[in-house]
Amino acid sequence: MPNNKKAIDAASIPMLEKRRIEAAIIKNIYDVLVERHGQSEAEAIVSEAVIQSAIDQGKYFRDQHGKDPDLLDYSKLMELWEMDGALEKRYLHKSPERLEYDMTYCAYAEMYKEMGLADIGHLLSCNRDGSFCIGYNPKMKMNRTQTIMQGADYCDFRYKMEDDE
Repeated sequence: MPNNKKAIDAASIPMLEKRRIEAAIIKNIYDVLVERHGQSEAEAIVSEAVIQSAIDQGKYFRDQHGKDPDLLDYSKLMELWEMDGALEKRYLHKSPERLEYDMTYCAYAEMYKEMGLADIGHLLSCNRDGSFCIGYNPKMKMNRTQTIMQGADYCDFRYKMEDDE
């Protein structure tokens, strides 16, 4: 029974709010790390922790499917990150093997800026996108050359499923 409650709670809170709570805690940890170890090492530590969190989250959602999820499954799952208008995108291609879209609005970038975390927002959010795939389905590969978080007009997400070769 506790696992069902966990799944319900996880789905009921918008991801933007989860990231806001995480960022408030990470900000304090990051500040201490910068003071003790310098900015470069602090960023490396935060990056490593967030990547592992994203992989773990991917595994959790993979287990919810009960099968190897494809890119259509993933596109449905993205609704959790888009709740309350947090993200807006323009699809270019959508199939089980290939998913391409341009993210044209990102409330996550705005939130990190408001929290004074604009310089590490990419570590807290963007860093998760490709790493999530490792846990969700290792055959999923993401390519992105630009993000709103780092000043671009849009994020160019390009996912594909790789063969078993």
